Amino acid sequence: MKPYILKIELEREHIRALEQGAVLTISVKGVPSSANVDEDEADVQETPPTESGGSFFGFFLQQIDRLQASGSARTSETYRAAFRKLLDFRKGQDLSPTEMDSPMMECFQGFLRSQNLSMNSVSFYIRILRAVYRRAVEAGMTVNRCPFRHVYTGIAQTNKRALTIEEIRTIKHAPLILPSERFARDMFLFSFYMRGMSFVDMAYLKKSDLQDGMLIYKRHKTGQRLSVRWEPAMQEIVDRYPSGNRTYILPIIKKPGINERNQYRGKQNRINKALKDIAHRINISQNLSMYCARHSWATIAREQKFPISIISHGMGHANERTTEIYLKSIDVAVIDNCNQKLISLID
Repeated sequence: MKPYILKIELEREHIRALEQGAVLTISVKGVPSSANVDEDEADVQETPPTESGGSFFGFFLQQIDRLQASGSARTSETYRAAFRKLLDFRKGQDLSPTEMDSPMMECFQGFLRSQNLSMNSVSFYIRILRAVYRRAVEAGMTVNRCPFRHVYTGIAQTNKRALTIEEIRTIKHAPLILPSERFARDMFLFSFYMRGMSFVDMAYLKKSDLQDGMLIYKRHKTGQRLSVRWEPAMQEIVDRYPSGNRTYILPIIKKPGINERNQYRGKQNRINKALKDIAHRINISQNLSMYCARHSWATIAREQKFPISIISHGMGHANERTTEIYLKSIDVAVIDNCNQKLISLID
């Protein structure tokens, strides 16, 4: 039997449907199986994939609960914030994921921008919504209609919230009276001394992490294990707050096991408020916060001509593949010596 070649040309929407799991049924009209097949007579019929639809709000809340249950408390909070934005945008009216299309998402982007949010904040909320939408697609609730193709989901370059050496020196030696401000200053300086340690990592530092002049801890954000040489400036701050029977080195979480996240977040908010008061009093125009300590350490280290590899490793930037490969040959003592030099700059 002579073989025949059947040529089929598909429109772009058919190809997209195939990628989403559609089934194509091909039939040849009026031609016996043994006869010649004219390619123009081939009839392509698209069977659209099934969509279960359902409540997108309900599905969104399920994702938040899933994150909470898996221990991703911070991520669940950001998802909840994005959910509230969508709820406000829809004025409380639920929708099915099948209703979500490009015009709707453009309107949502406009709604976010009308709230005087930065483009990075707008993108932040939209990216979360996109992540939940993709999960809805995977769950068979809808086919992917690419509703986010015309909205901004990038990350724009922002001005780093870094201080100069002179400004940090001014903060260190400022005559502060209020105990809350002195405590805020100490926590800011401690973060700087610890190579820009994040506040959550500071909160969970245990006495057992400090051994033989080295502080060894894991970053909460990445799980990366870091070691920092314990310097006299760090001990001076710790000595001002006797620990007694406290589990942690710093007086941030005072009741272990009892809403610890609420404890350190509340403390962080109060510290940031006090830092802003300090900045105003000593005429620092920067929007001072605990996060500034991290950016300041990196910026000053760069100004002091420290290699990028040293800075990256010192801050725990282990997600950079090329940096990680290079860092394998770096002696930790070199990083500690660089950190000691930065601490001496503000004395």
